[in-house]
Amino acid sequence: MKLLNSLCALGFFCLVSSAGFAQGFKSLFNGKDLSGWTIHGTEKWYVEDGTLVCESGPDKEYGYLSTNKKYKDFVLEVEFKLEANGNSGVFIRSDIEGTKISGWQVEVAPPGSNTGGIYESYGRGWLIQPDPELDKQLDPEGWNKMKIRAEGNKVTSWLNGKQMVSLEDEKIGAANGFIALQIHDGGGIKVRWRNLRIKELK
Repeated sequence: MKLLNSLCALGFFCLVSSAGFAQGFKSLFNGKDLSGWTIHGTEKWYVEDGTLVCESGPDKEYGYLSTNKKYKDFVLEVEFKLEANGNSGVFIRSDIEGTKISGWQVEVAPPGSNTGGIYESYGRGWLIQPDPELDKQLDPEGWNKMKIRAEGNKVTSWLNGKQMVSLEDEKIGAANGFIALQIHDGGGIKVRWRNLRIKELK
């Protein structure tokens, strides 16, 4: 009986902890279709086995999948798995016209390519790159968890629980826009995504 009570107590504790952890977050991807998102360009975006997949198409150009809603201050969590060449990224506070995007990309890329760093497209280029030693945080074959916190002028990224970069920038702070996933040009790229969720900060 004591063992049963202990197990029940442990189960209740885990349930409460899980509920508390998830408090304030909402899912951006339903695991079934692309509801709430808009495709930009001719590259492939589709759902397979409950995961969101981006894959190079025959045009081998840049492509984006953006939220239909703009987000200013938030904590974003995503999981990604690199398949083939995994050159991709997560854009924040962005605007898109055709396949030209203005905004800031938190890099998602193969080993040695600054995953977790922040890049400004059609602007200043790399704003900050992680310490090369942190590249070991990236699992090139399995699932990786990325967290991005954007609040005011400050953006911080984490990869698999380790802080990668933190940056304060007035230009980023003044912006508001969409969250967008990227597929790089050049062809041969495939990345899977899952558990995309966001918590807006008041």
